[in-house]
Amino acid sequence: MSITHIVMDSSPDQTRKRNQNQTLAQKSLFLYFSFLFFLLFFSSSHHSFYSHTSLQPSAFATPYSATTKLPVSLYVHDRILFPDHVLLTLSNPQVFPPHKLHCLYYILINNPALSNPVYDVLVRPVLSTDRYDEFRSIARCPLPSRNFSAVELSWRDGDNDNQPFRFPVKPTAQHSFDMLAYEVALDNDTAVIFVKGLNLRPHKISNASLLRCHFGPQNGAFWFTTKAVAAAQEVVRCELPQSIQNNPHKARGISATVSHVRDEAMIPSVAKIGGYREEINRGNKKKNKLELCACTMVWNQARAMKEWVMYHAWLGVEKWFIYDNNSDDEIDDVVRELEVKGYNINRVAWPWIKSQEAGFSHCSLRAKEECKWVGFFDVDEFFYFNEMRRNALISIVGNLSNSIAEIRTGCLNFGPSGLRTHPRNGVSVGYTCRLRTPERHKSIIRPDLLHVSLLNVVHHFELKEGFRSLNMPQSVAVINHYKYQIWEIFKAKFFRRVATYVVDWKEDANIGSKDRAPGLGTEAIEPRDWRLRFCEVWDTRLRDFLLSSFADRETGLLPWERSSE
Repeated sequence: MSITHIVMDSSPDQTRKRNQNQTLAQKSLFLYFSFLFFLLFFSSSHHSFYSHTSLQPSAFATPYSATTKLPVSLYVHDRILFPDHVLLTLSNPQVFPPHKLHCLYYILINNPALSNPVYDVLVRPVLSTDRYDEFRSIARCPLPSRNFSAVELSWRDGDNDNQPFRFPVKPTAQHSFDMLAYEVALDNDTAVIFVKGLNLRPHKISNASLLRCHFGPQNGAFWFTTKAVAAAQEVVRCELPQSIQNNPHKARGISATVSHVRDEAMIPSVAKIGGYREEINRGNKKKNKLELCACTMVWNQARAMKEWVMYHAWLGVEKWFIYDNNSDDEIDDVVRELEVKGYNINRVAWPWIKSQEAGFSHCSLRAKEECKWVGFFDVDEFFYFNEMRRNALISIVGNLSNSIAEIRTGCLNFGPSGLRTHPRNGVSVGYTCRLRTPERHKSIIRPDLLHVSLLNVVHHFELKEGFRSLNMPQSVAVINHYKYQIWEIFKAKFFRRVATYVVDWKEDANIGSKDRAPGLGTEAIEPRDWRLRFCEVWDTRLRDFLLSSFADRETGLLPWERSSE
């Protein structure tokens, strides 16, 4: 870490003249961009909005090193402030190794009204980088201990942190994730916008007539306004402007946001049309849909991924949508290994914290183009059938009445089962003692038969009128939920819960909720008898089946224990 001192020298006369010139230039640019945007929608040009490099948003000049040539053009589009880091969206979808980049924080150390403001530049390593969509990548920067005016990126020059930096053209406020339109997806003639800050009622469908939707360039030069047709929690479905319906290929890169009818101010947005949907539909329109897919959201669950995927592939799951919520483990390596083995994995970078319900709504839109049925369950949850056979799960969904749009299966919660260390051969073999009574359920749904609002409470979705749910009889199947594992793994739940409306365990609220572990407080302190808790019934049925049917006869290893060839 290093700090560079920067002084902005300018006399009052120079400042006044520069401001006058900048004002004239800004007015000219505004008229030019507005006219260009108008032509964009109503001309016959095939170029998308986003592809115009002259319109790509960049509030700052690119940081540079005097001794290091930039490998590509790279701009920071947006800065989103989270409780524990700053997320930067970048102009290039190429992912650069984090050790190649620095986070720069500009910290004002005197009065900004002075003619010579003085800034410190604080340099910190980048936490991680990732691909976000087809035209953006992301980088995560740590929160510094001091308040900062702006954050940027710089290329590293070997191990030398003391580089000359170009100062930003003007300070730009960071977006707070508490009030932000963060994602948008097209769905036929509507756009589904995902947004924080509306404060809509949890678990309820809201009055969409109180909201308005807006589409335009991120600089706000020109906006189309339409009405919302459905709203629930963090999801707002909007009518598309007619110009976009007529020319959807021209909408790529356009920003989308919402406002309340009582407040004309639009919620800040980093949501851009394109990316995900284009990626889904490319080359898939003429293909038959898969019968059964699975969707989950994970944070640092790489160790459990192979076991979960391989086992459920045997039951009939054909594709997996893995929504990665800021993992910093080996998930990329595990996904690549599974893909080499022939498993159809789609890892989705989902950097938005406390947004599991919205993520599942987003996944239902993505999966609808490819899958007839989609299961929403976690990587520590394993289906078990009283009559175990290959493709048992896909056989169930393939033989249901057309009026059924959701299957709900009850969960049996397993405890640490006396273990002190993580079971080498997997959770489905290692944890064998559980609570007696099933608790809650997980669902497999028809994504084309969901309510227009996409309302869900993680465990199940709201369905279209005229369709119903089916409760899976416990005599047919259950889900083994390996919920209470050894303490070193379980305590990660104290870091942050992914569901929007579940209180983080560090907060002194809802202490008696089923979303918490019984008997635990607000601190990650291991109870002395943790390994013996949640044990009422010894249940070795799935373990016995796997050891007898899946283990290699010579080595005794299960498929997920074997190294990649």
